[in-house]
Amino acid sequence: MFQKIKERCEVLSKNFKEINPERKALLEKLATHIQGKINGDIGINLIYVCTHNSRRSHLGQVWSKVAADFYGFNINTFSAGTEATAFNQNAIHALTSAGFEIEKSGGTDNPGYEVFFGDGKSNLCFSKTIDDESLPKENFAAVMTCGDADENCPFIPGCDLRIGTTYFDPKSYDNSVLQDEKYTERSNQIAMECLYVFSLIKK
Repeated sequence: MFQKIKERCEVLSKNFKEINPERKALLEKLATHIQGKINGDIGINLIYVCTHNSRRSHLGQVWSKVAADFYGFNINTFSAGTEATAFNQNAIHALTSAGFEIEKSGGTDNPGYEVFFGDGKSNLCFSKTIDDESLPKENFAAVMTCGDADENCPFIPGCDLRIGTTYFDPKSYDNSVLQDEKYTERSNQIAMECLYVFSLIKK
């Protein structure tokens, strides 16, 4: 894992007290689900879902992969939406600022981005809908990162667990003086909560 990202994980993992009890109870349900997969020697697949699959869901996909690695677990993480748009540049900037190395592939309106968090450690991010062929069709948890997606996806076929860990959308601060600060704030919140989940899991 890249040193800058590792250091951020170390700092965030010492501040779980900032997560309120109600939120912790929700995250613990996800941890219990993951623990069950580990106990049964079953692969772990997490799909983070948001309406446009452009910001919060990608941050969830990336940071959950990092959090698992930080605690010594290997999992598969994905993101999706109720509609496909593109991985937002402000969210990408928040990740590069945190120490990620990101390589863009393709020149379309919805390119792919390989997000590296260490040597040989990466995650492919691009915007897609929940029925995209690249996503698992069974044995996965759907983590809803926004209220709109939770309401507009009343049923997700194949998921073992559906859980709503909604986050405030940093899009509200686009093109403002607080833009970078708010995207970093949301990135750190998602990172901390992902770390909290995996801190509870035993090998």
